[in-house]
This record gives sequence, structure tokens and C-alpha cells, in this order.
Amino acid sequence: MESPLLEVNDLHTSYGAIRALKGISFKIMAGQVVTLLGANGAGKSTTLNTISGLLKPIHGNVIFAGEDITGMNPHDITRKHLIQVPEGRQIIANMSVMENLTIGTHIRRDKVDVDLENIFQRFPRLAERRNQKAGSLSGGEQQMLAVGRALMMRPRLLMLDEPGMGLAPLLVNEVFALIAEIKSQDIPILLVEQNARKALQIADYAYVLERGVIVQEGDAQTLREDKGIISAYLG
Repeated sequence: MESPLLEVNDLHTSYGAIRALKGISFKIMAGQVVTLLGANGAGKSTTLNTISGLLKPIHGNVIFAGEDITGMNPHDITRKHLIQVPEGRQIIANMSVMENLTIGTHIRRDKVDVDLENIFQRFPRLAERRNQKAGSLSGGEQQMLAVGRALMMRPRLLMLDEPGMGLAPLLVNEVFALIAEIKSQDIPILLVEQNARKALQIADYAYVLERGVIVQEGDAQTLREDKGIISAYLG
């Protein structure tokens, strides 16, 4: 039987006295897109930040590719090609597009030219602006840059935190077309996204969080037709 690529077991994470995660467990298989749904404050971003080492759990563990990475330094987790695109993109505004794309490639031992060319073919606007400061890009272009930078690190698992946040509907469609393309390359994705309709259209499986607890799960198509999910998240 195939082992999960990522396994989260009974994870508890706190911000001081505030318990943000209260024992969540889930898994991701190779090639799978999993989405976490829930209102603001449900614990979705906290989950991603705990997996990537930005937050330390107080209980539970995270297993990635068969290795316990719980509480490991974020830099060391990145070296294992578990890559997070954070909420707000966090590109380096005063560096060029090219510099942003290549900044994370220190985790690789091979040449980056081929992947760089692939990124520029996928994002012609980034190619046109390769020497511009990243801070001069539009919001949609900055999101493309953030995803492109993550892809340059050849992720074994890509975690996307609110990739559609703050973007116009047309740009949200572009971002999700990109996620669909990444999915077609069998790159597993853990997706946090406020736009539940878009997330469920692209995901294979979904977990619903409320106040740090998983209250529902199922394959994405089933949840798209669930009356409770429709009422709470799809409108």
C-alpha cells in the first residue's frame, strides 16, 4: 500500500495562550491536490506555517516522505523540497524579477537555466519584466512571480496560502489555471484558499476546519454538492 507523501498527526499549535490548532490530522498522497477550507481564524494558514517550520507545534508530528520533520528549521525543510508560497506572496520588492526567481535555487545542485526558461515560457509577462524591480509588478504578476520562484526550487510538495487573495476575478482565474497546470505535472499541492468554489473545483480532496479542528472531510466533488458546504462557503 502506498505511503502518504505528507502525514499530519494530532497537531496542536498555539499562539501564546491561544490554541490555534487542536489536534488536526490529515494526509496527502503523491500527485494529489488537497485543500483546507474554513473561515478566517479557522487555522488554515497556521497549519501550513506549522508544517513548514515557521511555527513550532506543542503536540503531534509532521511526517514528510517518511521522515519526521516536526519542529525542524524552516530552511532545512525547504531543502527537502517542501515549498510554501506564503500569504501575501513575500517577494523581495527591491530585487529584480530574475533575482527573485533564482534566490531559492541554492537548494539545488544542478544548473537552473532550463527551469528558468520554462518559467519565462509559462509567464511571458515575467520574461518581459525580468530586469524590473519586483515591487513594480501588479498584484497578479507578483503572485505569478511567487509561484514561479517556488517552482524553481522543484517542489516535491507545493503549499499555496491564499494565492487568489486581493486579486481581481480575471487574475484569480489565471492563478487557478496555473494551479491546474501544476497539478497536471503531478506536483502535489496543499492549497489554502478563501475562494472555496475555486478550491473545490481543482482539488481532489478537502478538509474543513473550524476553530482549529477538522469538522468535515471528503473528496472535493462530494463536498461541492454538500448542502452544508454550499450554504457555508459557496453561497
